[in-house]
Amino acid sequence: MKHLVAIFSFLLLSITVNAQTREYKDLVILFADGTYDSYKKLVKQAEKYTLKDATKRDPVPYFWLAKGLYKISISGTDDENYKNAYKDAIKFLGKGIKYDIKYNDGSYTVEESEFVGMFQLTLFETANNEISDGGFKRGFSWVLKYAKISTNKVGANYLMGACKYEAGDKTSAREYWKNADKGLEAIESIEGWSEADRNMLKYGVLYSAGALKRSRQVDKAKALVGKVSQWFEEDEDWSDLYDEIVNRPKD
Repeated sequence: MKHLVAIFSFLLLSITVNAQTREYKDLVILFADGTYDSYKKLVKQAEKYTLKDATKRDPVPYFWLAKGLYKISISGTDDENYKNAYKDAIKFLGKGIKYDIKYNDGSYTVEESEFVGMFQLTLFETANNEISDGGFKRGFSWVLKYAKISTNKVGANYLMGACKYEAGDKTSAREYWKNADKGLEAIESIEGWSEADRNMLKYGVLYSAGALKRSRQVDKAKALVGKVSQWFEEDEDWSDLYDEIVNRPKD
């Protein structure tokens, strides 16, 4: 029995290692072709890899699948089969990052930091546009999706807490803020964070501080801002955003 377990473990390890060292040249070529049809083929081929036992835990196909879906989402297509391409790209990128952290210590996510950072930024801007227009419930749903494609979730937790508070769900808001506070304690620097992760932290803290201030928890608001201000001292719009968000009059 022990021999069978050892053999099974070896085979499983071999499958994982082989999957992680694949080059997926077919996916690379399809993406490089740069046409709408090639992106559709890329999506179909990458998805096949995510369903095969030998490669379904390899993060690489999920990243390529997300890339193809993202390209389709900005192509202007009216194809009903891809009406949710952007949201599907978020889903598959999130799975890729999850598997990468579990099996590769996040090395492939670092390798793909340019794509991940760019995609994060589009999602942050979508969420922030909703929130700045007062759409806190819709904003929350986008921030929740953002958290799936980021390894730095503190800012997202602060922003989700602010959204919940502004939407009237104070119990959930406190829970998100509690998780965010705990995560913030472990952060010594945000150097190396993506632009979107930095923005998420900045706006998350400011919107949270604004909510606290308008609920007459001024000391808590000041303390929260003070915990992150050293990272944004050279940020040109920090003061303006503080006035715009934190000092916003209560509705």
